[in-house]
Amino acid sequence: MLDKIIDEYLASKPDENCCWFAQKWITRRQFKQLSDECTELLRASGFTEGQRLAVLMPNSPMTLALIHAVWRLGGVFCPLNEKTGQLSLMKTLDLLKPFAVVLSESVKGELESALNESKWPCVRLGNEKLSGNEGFKGIIQPSDDFDKTLAVIFSTSGTTGDPKAVPLTHENILANINACLEHVPDLTPGDSLLNVLPNFHAFGFTICCVLPFVLGATQVIVTGFMPPSNVIKAIEATHPTVLLLVPTMLGFATSLLERQGKKLSGIKLLIAGGDRYNPKIDERVTAAFGVPVIEGYGITECSPVLAVNPKPSVRKLGTVGPALPGFELELRSEAGELQSIPGEGVLWCRGSSVTSGYYHADEINKERFINGWFNTGDYVQIDNDGYIKILDRVTDIIIVGGFNVYPQEVEATLAEHPAVNMAVVVGMPNDISGEVPKAYVIKTEGAEVTEGELVKFCKERLSHYKVPRSVEFVESLPLSSTGKILRRVLRQKEREKK
Repeated sequence: MLDKIIDEYLASKPDENCCWFAQKWITRRQFKQLSDECTELLRASGFTEGQRLAVLMPNSPMTLALIHAVWRLGGVFCPLNEKTGQLSLMKTLDLLKPFAVVLSESVKGELESALNESKWPCVRLGNEKLSGNEGFKGIIQPSDDFDKTLAVIFSTSGTTGDPKAVPLTHENILANINACLEHVPDLTPGDSLLNVLPNFHAFGFTICCVLPFVLGATQVIVTGFMPPSNVIKAIEATHPTVLLLVPTMLGFATSLLERQGKKLSGIKLLIAGGDRYNPKIDERVTAAFGVPVIEGYGITECSPVLAVNPKPSVRKLGTVGPALPGFELELRSEAGELQSIPGEGVLWCRGSSVTSGYYHADEINKERFINGWFNTGDYVQIDNDGYIKILDRVTDIIIVGGFNVYPQEVEATLAEHPAVNMAVVVGMPNDISGEVPKAYVIKTEGAEVTEGELVKFCKERLSHYKVPRSVEFVESLPLSSTGKILRRVLRQKEREKK
């Protein structure tokens, strides 16, 4: 389905620009040639319907071409974050059982060695061309593990520390994109969208990579946000009309523009999502970018956009706007009892953008999906106009600069240290990244360990954004009547310090 839409986009105006990358524009004709080459590479290698291609590559024309090629052949695109950590990544590959793994030129060292020594065939591709690759033979999975309806599978470390994957169909993604285009009227075919959010992130994948093809727009591809000066230079060189950023990026970019005494122009829409936007910096952001932020809210399981303020003139600062068309919402207590709207409660939703369930995870699905309704795990407030305000997370996820950190994974790592009897990790407010992990640790009786030693221990085993920024040693932890650790109490304690 989506492959046909991209084919039509490329064929309609072949000499017009498709995307900008590495200081130059690439026409639709040129991009089609790259897509054709990728398609033939995969076909010649034995890739067929329902198979999964795992891809560890940054934002680039090659990534877009691989997405298109996989979909042309009826396959499933599986974007992965190379910084997830070797152990977690290998577990994810065991879950996905990919046909093969595509590596970028930046995958080196221990991770490269581990992948090359694994049972999964690997091939290394550049960001713009296929030179030097004659194809690669993949693994043919059992036919009963194929699902021809799937378009993409997003992977996370999961709430238990084991990998969890979210499969989305072509219908899920297209429904979400069409709902966004209906809900945000200022998005038009003549637009140019900044594509800097990581493609392994659902927001970056659906809205930055795929939506421009559906809309008939162009995209400005930047491999990564850091350093922010590269992104500012790309914006100044290409003048995109729509910027999509997470609040952390907005903060960095705003500070840089202020230091340089610059103000950007020509931006029509500035959309923030992936984490909470701090209203205190709104005036500074508006001055630097020339337009106010419209804040939205998404979750991978919803493909991902669930709500967004439609345009600056009707935004309610501090809210993520009303739900997109096609979503039904309910508020429930933590015990599952229906609450009234307007009101507060745990947000449940259903609609054509919502995944049918996690990949090969029946037990988790029983908890989060009930009679077609999905538990977002977020505690929200909905007002009389349907605008949503995120109050807290019922689930334990910590969002660091737009990236999900599952406390259980960090806690399991800390528990490997002989001096740690028990560890609990929560999100601590941070002006730059939104949150950072903080660990509360009860020491093993008679053992001695310092905060620095535990942080170093985690750095050696976890991705940098998952490492606790601080460790507080305690004698006890707040417990419910059933003995469950009350993480919300610990989070509230940190907020009160601010």
